[in-house]
Amino acid sequence: MGTKGNDRASRKRPAPGISRRALLIGGGVTATGAVVLARDELRHVWWRVPGVEKPRRPGELDYADARWVAASEANWRRADRPDDYGIDRVVIHVTQGSFASAVRVFQDPAHGAASHYVVRKDGHVAQMIRELDVAYHAGNRSFNERSVGIEHEGFVDRPGDLTKEMYESSARLTAAICGRYGIPMDREHIIGHVEVPGTDHTDPGPHWDWDRYLKLVRRAATTKPTEPAKPSGSGAA
Repeated sequence: MGTKGNDRASRKRPAPGISRRALLIGGGVTATGAVVLARDELRHVWWRVPGVEKPRRPGELDYADARWVAASEANWRRADRPDDYGIDRVVIHVTQGSFASAVRVFQDPAHGAASHYVVRKDGHVAQMIRELDVAYHAGNRSFNERSVGIEHEGFVDRPGDLTKEMYESSARLTAAICGRYGIPMDREHIIGHVEVPGTDHTDPGPHWDWDRYLKLVRRAATTKPTEPAKPSGSGAA
């Protein structure tokens, strides 16, 4: 399940502006390292300039087969991915609880963590955070910035929780995410929470069938993609 990480402390700091160092890009910086650093800084803050950020609408979905239910704004950081942070990973989680309890804690500002999506045992998908934004789900700031997190209802020590409907629904979701951002559908880029550097979590656990899941993801990628749905409001998941 999502965990508190380095992002929480960072959001107490004021949003960065375009610094003098960054503005030196056009002013004859000669040191290669300084140029790269300045360019990287500009890329990460450019979306904050008025009129640059992508337009947003309340309840807008990135995945048409999901239902929107918003996470607390305390559990994610506003961004403009992939323009400011490239997306090259999908991180698979298991909730260690029910679908309802996962949604509830992700709506709790005191929890400090949330994933972009939660998949129920029957295959229902809730989107709680836009893929544009950085969810606090992996416990590692760099991985949070570069990934989309998907929670799955259940417990890591109960293989029966990992249903056929859940695998197939999640695989369609992951295939859509990979297609949007050009993410390779392999074990280097579709990973478990346990594989995130520095994590103390074990999910999705020993019963998660990676071979089965990747086959389903690749099969889903060959079907016609679903277009994003219109805003659905903030109804219950």
